Amino acid sequence: MVTRWVLARLRHQRFFSLNELNWSLSTLADLNQRPFKKLPGCHASAFAEMDQPALRPLPELANEYAEWKVVRVGVDYHVEVDGHYYSVPCQHARAQVDVRMTRTTVEVFQRGQRIASHVQCAFKGRHTTVASHMPPAHREVAGWNAQTLAARAEAVGPRCSLVERLLGQRQHPQQAFRSCLGVLSLGQKYGIGRLEAACARALNHSAVGWKSVQAILKNGLDLQQQDAQRTLDLPEHENLRGAAYYQSSQIH
Repeated sequence: MVTRWVLARLRHQRFFSLNELNWSLSTLADLNQRPFKKLPGCHASAFAEMDQPALRPLPELANEYAEWKVVRVGVDYHVEVDGHYYSVPCQHARAQVDVRMTRTTVEVFQRGQRIASHVQCAFKGRHTTVASHMPPAHREVAGWNAQTLAARAEAVGPRCSLVERLLGQRQHPQQAFRSCLGVLSLGQKYGIGRLEAACARALNHSAVGWKSVQAILKNGLDLQQQDAQRTLDLPEHENLRGAAYYQSSQIH
């Protein structure tokens, strides 16, 4: 009906706003008065008889489109939504929660109860942290704290000080827990030696981040770092001996 009647009437007009289009549609009310071919009445009478009595008043607030997703809270009591991290009360660390996302807000629910609400932020890799969500005196959260992560990094090797750099870059160390755990977990996949070499290369290039270390290991750039280090670590007397031998052979 819309294709045959409405578009046919408006096909020669051009509209530049929704209000202008709606006003033109309101002038086509006579289309609803056309009688049915096989039934008594018309669209207007059928609406008045069946639909209109069942209508309810519009809500005071307009309906807002929202998306839902199920996520797990990290050890740093933050949830990741579109690349940004939002805090929840620290007692919910590692819990599975439901996240409701609208155009302006991000809400976190657990078992139907809202536990956090934030204004949506478009900056990826950043954190939105509510002070009341943080544990008192930065106590351990789910068994992790800055000292624990620094100790694990020190066990890997001195070049793994990148973890301490990550912790120092954040206003709250808990915001770097995810990145630190990501860096340390790379040692299980690539080995402790390669992880230490990758951290050294990342520090040399001021690329302090989990993704940087992962890219170095994935592309084998840490192996180049190890080869260069082996060359630098050759005993100096061997080079001197070779040079002396070369000079004596030229004299003879």
